[in-house]
Amino acid sequence: MEETHGYNLTLCLLKLSDEDFMEFKDSLRKVLGFKPKPIPRTKIATASRRGLAMLLNKHYPGQVWDIVLSLSQRAKWKKLFDRAERLKRDERRPYKETMEIIFKYIWDFENYIHVPSHEYNIITEMQHRTLKDIFDLQLESVTAVILGNKGEGKTTFLRKAMLDWAAGDLWQNRFHYVFFFSLMSLNNITELSLAQLILSKLSESSETLEDIVSDPRRILFILEGFDYLKFDLGLQTNLCNDWRKKAPTQIVLSSLLQKVMLQESSLLLELGNLSVPKIYPLLQKPREITIGGYTEASVKYYCCSFMHSFKKGSEIFNYLQAIQLLLTLCKNPYKRWMVCRTLKCQFKRGEKLNIAFKPDSVLYTSFMVSSFRAKYAGYPSRQNRNKLMTLCTLAVEGMWKSVFVFKYEDLLRNGISESEQILWMKMYFLNTRGDCFVFYHPALQLYFAALFYFLRQDKDKHHPIIGSLPQLLREIYAHGQNQWLLTGKFVFGIATEKIAAILEPHFGFIPCEKMRQEIFKCFRSLSQGECGEKLISPQSLFDSLVENQEEQFITQVMDMFEEMTVDISSADVLSVATTCLLKSQSLKKLHLHIQQRVFSEIYNPEDGDLEVFKHEKKLGKCDISSEACGVIATSLTKCKVKHLSLVENPLKNKGVMLVCEILKHPSCVLETLMLSYCCFTFIACGHLYEALLHNKYLSLLDLSSNFLEDTGVNILCEALKDPRCNLRELWLSGCYLTSDCCKAISAVLSCNQNLKTLKLGSNNIQDTGIKQLCEALRNPGCKLQCLGLDMCEFTTDSCADLALALTTCKTLTVLSLDWMTLGHNGLELLCEALNHKGCTLKVLG
Repeated sequence: MEETHGYNLTLCLLKLSDEDFMEFKDSLRKVLGFKPKPIPRTKIATASRRGLAMLLNKHYPGQVWDIVLSLSQRAKWKKLFDRAERLKRDERRPYKETMEIIFKYIWDFENYIHVPSHEYNIITEMQHRTLKDIFDLQLESVTAVILGNKGEGKTTFLRKAMLDWAAGDLWQNRFHYVFFFSLMSLNNITELSLAQLILSKLSESSETLEDIVSDPRRILFILEGFDYLKFDLGLQTNLCNDWRKKAPTQIVLSSLLQKVMLQESSLLLELGNLSVPKIYPLLQKPREITIGGYTEASVKYYCCSFMHSFKKGSEIFNYLQAIQLLLTLCKNPYKRWMVCRTLKCQFKRGEKLNIAFKPDSVLYTSFMVSSFRAKYAGYPSRQNRNKLMTLCTLAVEGMWKSVFVFKYEDLLRNGISESEQILWMKMYFLNTRGDCFVFYHPALQLYFAALFYFLRQDKDKHHPIIGSLPQLLREIYAHGQNQWLLTGKFVFGIATEKIAAILEPHFGFIPCEKMRQEIFKCFRSLSQGECGEKLISPQSLFDSLVENQEEQFITQVMDMFEEMTVDISSADVLSVATTCLLKSQSLKKLHLHIQQRVFSEIYNPEDGDLEVFKHEKKLGKCDISSEACGVIATSLTKCKVKHLSLVENPLKNKGVMLVCEILKHPSCVLETLMLSYCCFTFIACGHLYEALLHNKYLSLLDLSSNFLEDTGVNILCEALKDPRCNLRELWLSGCYLTSDCCKAISAVLSCNQNLKTLKLGSNNIQDTGIKQLCEALRNPGCKLQCLGLDMCEFTTDSCADLALALTTCKTLTVLSLDWMTLGHNGLELLCEALNHKGCTLKVLG
């Protein structure tokens, strides 16, 4: 847990110039040398201002101010002495004042935003106003979520909100206490209490825990970093309502999110794309705020601010503006920072502005190489490789251990010396967080984790924590380790000749071809289901393939799969999936699950044909109207679709008519048509009648849960009695049928040699209808194999007819009587029939 120790001292040390701070540390080493168990000299020498404050609090609790005051007597440090005296007298300051000190420091020194506070407020004015309004309710418990893509500044927005509250500019009449927790720092803590979490923020404050929780309505918890939290919070049982009780970390967090613990408090959560599906369903009536990209004017202001020069900043902005894709990319705050950092290095070297930025792997590599060259230009590639390998090892070890906040000892263990720590920070690869270290952005850690697999060599010592590349790929693509998906994307991206050309001049040979072969081997195994492992999320694979961008590579991977099930949740997801699926030459069966409204939002029937996918279309719950059916129907003949599901779409009679017109076309080879819950009536059955007579391929027709009534089924039965009809399965569950249509159905069963399955469940067939159906089953011409009669409103009186049919019909193997109350006598009759030597039934449900 991140504690507040040291921020007051940090504030004092910030008043010193760099030269005075170095002199202060030199004097401190001499004083501490006489104390038992002194802090190692190298730790003091390499410590940042806040890091030094943390070291002193850790090693000399309760003595820090006396040590500082003993050094502050020198005249040149008089301001430090005065401030230290004042802070010592008032060390137990109010919580809000402490938070203002802390988050002012974080804003100034731990953000990559590099935009003045007042300018940031202008940029995020709309979101800031929404944030204020959401919590303006009269002391009601509110849950709000901050949404946005990775790197768009969600955490920065929350840090600024925390600073504004502490400074008295936000929620003044609403919250007395606001607690900010970065969840990635909890990954190594298996057990805690909410009381402990709160106390970790109160170490330098005057309030007591009891004062704070006395009115939970006045408390707001800000939580960020769910994408990097290793715990599963989707727990519904064993939740805890006692904020004092120690429990597993996931129990405490889940209880807080689901308002079991301190239910009157409010929540403000940062959710990334990975955490939204896991966390959002747990929340009670969440309110949303979306963080989007910056405007062009904001990007220009940023460039000038970053370069500390209007002229140089304008030159960089003009370069960005000339490349529209690059300018669009720079509306993402973190990527904009990387671009400007890379271009600034080129400025210093006197080079022409030029940056490769697409895809992300290229941008990260360009940034990394440019920053690395600023310190290690001219060094042998082997030496550079060894240096960078220590950082990559730290990153990948942390990834496998779900660690994103590193201790000083973690760096030393991975071969990163004190001097290298300073260099990595100057390159903006590492940053401090208290007396710990983090990568400058979590995404940067995952990039270095991927790079590890390209830099390591066979002679390198095996690391017991770090898995092999095949293990990594299986964890991501077969076991659903979505937290590592960005690492997988970077692996695909780095395995290209384009990135090898950027890396090799500085780090030596990059084995791209070897890595590609390992990727092929892994996905060949997943496509064949070896060792019980299969690709569970094609969309994750598609995202990674697009990151690679080499057409031959994409085709080779896609051709390993003959069948895929793809979930389409947005237009962007559909676009990525289309790019990859159209590269496939081997795909035979495709299942598409498209979320409601996605289809209607992205597709206008007047714009042209539906994108072609081979063999199968599943378009259930896509809000497809009757107008769109014409285009879908046309695609049935063009791409030889064999299976089409349009369930739960408002096709109505007109839509079914359009589909039937194509079913009659000689080129239509459709075998399965699913039309349940499509809002059509018996009028559509006239069109279905003609289609059944003309189409020789259709074998399964699902018309369940539509308003066909007896009239519609009578029309269909006329088609089924025609020898030209080849239908093998007909599903009519929930079609508002009565016993009146059973005579026509019985006539079909007695003469149709093709029909093998008939589902009549959830209809008002009653005993009269069952009697007629059983007479047909006893007819020697009946070849029916499966009959569904679940929830058909008949009584025990029908059991005698059913029993006789079971002992007579030689083809019936499956009979469904689910949800029927038949009584003891009825069941006895059925059991006797089942034991009869003439009964061929195998399944009774």
